[in-house]
Amino acid sequence: MNISDLGLASPLELSLRVAGLATLISFIAATLTAWGLARRRGPLPALLDALCSLPLVLPPTVLGYYLILLVGRRGVFGHWLEDIGINLIFSWQGAVVAATVVVFPLIYKSARAALEQVDRRLEDAARTLGASEWCVFVSVSLPLAWKGIFAGVMLAFARGMGEFGATLMIAGNIPGKTQTLALAIYDAFQAGDDARAAVLVIVTSAVCVGLLVTAELLMKRKVGT
Repeated sequence: MNISDLGLASPLELSLRVAGLATLISFIAATLTAWGLARRRGPLPALLDALCSLPLVLPPTVLGYYLILLVGRRGVFGHWLEDIGINLIFSWQGAVVAATVVVFPLIYKSARAALEQVDRRLEDAARTLGASEWCVFVSVSLPLAWKGIFAGVMLAFARGMGEFGATLMIAGNIPGKTQTLALAIYDAFQAGDDARAAVLVIVTSAVCVGLLVTAELLMKRKVGT
């Protein structure tokens, strides 16, 4: 019996797609945000840092509710999105949005911590040689901080694979369309299909454990260098 016989191919494929896209979007947005806020002090940077970290402590259902208020059909941006033909509710794209919001702070916190540890003398030397702030970031800060950022990226991907609450609220649980691994596990458990639930759990756990171990090894190498 293979994975397709149990009907697991679709949830696995969708979970990989959602987690991958959410991680990519979050990597770009979170790294740039962390770069902008790293080493900055004051009330405004502190407030922005709190907002960027907020999804870490809010229940996923609360995040889903906020997303509905923002991008739902009656949300703040809902009418505008509908006018340009975008509907995120009950779609796999909505699952990507939900996962992006959930995983963003994982990359942001890792990226900010890594960028703050970069030796400022190296950055100042590049500026003295005439490099712009963007060149300093790309040629000095990012190469020195990449291990911490990459570890955060893998943690985010693992978290995106298991996202449940926010995804359920904004994308629903539609088999073959928006049903990710986490939602498929819930469905299988509710239906009493222990075999399918067990395989789903094993697949999800194997992927996430592999990513966490790799992230841990990278972090230890970073500390040792």
